[in-house]
Amino acid sequence: MARAGQPAHRDRPCPVRGSRLSQLRHPAVAEQYVTPAIGPLAPVSARPRPRSNRRIVAALLTVIVGSLLFVSVQPRLYQAFCEWTGLYDIDRAERVAASSIPPRPVTLEFDANSHDGGLVFRPETSSMVARTGEIVHVVYRVENTLNRTVIGQAIPSYGPQYAGGYVKKLDCFCFKQQTFAAHEVREMPVVFLLDQRLPDEVNTLTLSYTFFEVPAGSANSAATPAESGK
Repeated sequence: MARAGQPAHRDRPCPVRGSRLSQLRHPAVAEQYVTPAIGPLAPVSARPRPRSNRRIVAALLTVIVGSLLFVSVQPRLYQAFCEWTGLYDIDRAERVAASSIPPRPVTLEFDANSHDGGLVFRPETSSMVARTGEIVHVVYRVENTLNRTVIGQAIPSYGPQYAGGYVKKLDCFCFKQQTFAAHEVREMPVVFLLDQRLPDEVNTLTLSYTFFEVPAGSANSAATPAESGK
């Protein structure tokens, strides 16, 4: 019974609305609040998908191949860059170094020999004085005294021998084999630059050529390898 002065509804039983805990016990409601388990016991569909191993291997191989290609072409790229920019021009550095050396006089002696008696071979000038850094012109004369064609190859030598590295030839009959008709007389020039870096102890330099007859079967017009760069 309701006490006097109090509303009657206070004595009415209140409808029980399930507590929060009781709501969570209901399967349909609990499913909304429970986070799916992640771990060894979780379903396969709930686990995070790992990154493909094939993609990782492909990426590593790409990096390795790219590194190898870069290492192989890097020297050529650097050389091309230096040539384009002039950053490290060795030839230019050598020219600058040579130009800083003052020229000096050097006595040049010229000699000629023929290994076979059919060719008469001699220089027009036996000696001259030239200065380092200058271009020198010399003429040699050859006469074929035989009644047949002769093919010959001239081989150079120097005295002292190491001085030959300072004779920069621009034109020479020794670059290739020469063919002389019967009784032909020919004048052949030699043009070279005397390097200014020629050692100071070399005051006299001898340039000598020897003509060798080449058998007809092995005759060709190729330059002598030892002479092609001199």
